[in-house]
Formats: sequence, C-alpha cells, structure tokens
Amino acid sequence: METNGSGEGESCQCSAFSAFCLLVNVRALQFFLSVATAFFFPATLVRGTLSTGTTYSISFVDIDGNKFSTADGHVTIVVLTTPADREQARTVGDRVPDFCLGNPAYRMITVVHFTGRHTAIGRRVAIAFIRHRMHEAAKRLQARYDAQKISRDAKSDIFVVTDFDGTVASQLDQPAGAIDFCVFIFGRTGELLAQWHSVPSTTELAAAMK
Repeated sequence: METNGSGEGESCQCSAFSAFCLLVNVRALQFFLSVATAFFFPATLVRGTLSTGTTYSISFVDIDGNKFSTADGHVTIVVLTTPADREQARTVGDRVPDFCLGNPAYRMITVVHFTGRHTAIGRRVAIAFIRHRMHEAAKRLQARYDAQKISRDAKSDIFVVTDFDGTVASQLDQPAGAIDFCVFIFGRTGELLAQWHSVPSTTELAAAMK
C-alpha cells in the first residue's frame, strides 16, 4: 500500500497547531484568573495591612519597662521600622504636629524590628545604640518644647520598643522577617485612624490625629 506523505504532513501540522492553541488558551485563562483575582480582592485585603476603622488592642513594653496599649485612652502614633530606616523614623518624630507636643493625650511609640537571630551580647549592643539615639531624639524634642514654652522633660516622652523575635510586628500584621516601614495612628480606644508605608507629612499626621 502506498503511503501518502502529504497527508501525514498535514496531520502533524494540525496536531502541532492544536497543541499550540491549547497552550495559548491555558495561558489566556491564567491571565484572566489573575485579573479577576485582582479585581475581586483589592489591595486592602493583602496580607500585612491592618484595616482602617477597625479596633486593635495591641500591647507594648518599651526598653525601660513601660507598658502601653493602643486602646488605653491615648491617640498613639506607632512607627514600625528597622535599624536601616531609623532616619525615616526620626523624620516622623520631627513632623509630629505642635498641638501634640507635651500633651499627655498624644504619644509616639517607635518599634524597632530586628530581622534574623541575635545573641544576648548582640541585643545588649543594639539596645545601647538605641538609647544613644533616644538621647539625641530627646534633645531635638526638648528644643521644640522650649520654643513652644512647654515646661516638660522631653526624655519622658520618648518611647522605643525593641522587637527581636517579631512579636510586635506580628501584632501589626507584618509577616516574620518583614522589613517594611510603616506608620499607624490609633485612636483612644484602639481604632486605626490612618496608616502609611512611607513618611507622612505634618499635614497628613495632623489631619489624622485631630
């Protein structure tokens, strides 16, 4: 029986074309599903973001042993930073509105989140460095107090929490090892009033805290 070479060629071409079409269709479906997921599940639901308007009772203990909560009757700025982003944390402190200065109803807590493991000696060194930075921050804040004629020791208003194991970061819905810079403002009962993943302006801070 004579073989029809042309027919076999056409058959192979059709099979190859069908496989190509199937591949294109699968990729098109994957793209469609990706777009649909982004549409139906907006960015506000992405892991690592608290929900503005929701109440959170988050507890802190600073390096001096002072205990705080986001729901203890204060308007609280919480800055979550890593040692690498300390200048951004400093800028947030410098941008705190004047009406908050020396006012016991307002406070700012800086949470320094460390990634990786640290020995006991490494932790002591890190805390010593943080205390040095706190002293510098207190001098800048005292200058603002003096300019506003606020007779109060600025050192008593500097609060820093060290987070070596990720416990505090997890309360702020940041996954283990996260290095994101975050700023949160909580109302007197713990309601999240605003949040940023960059340094907010003085105007933005003032609008959220009033």
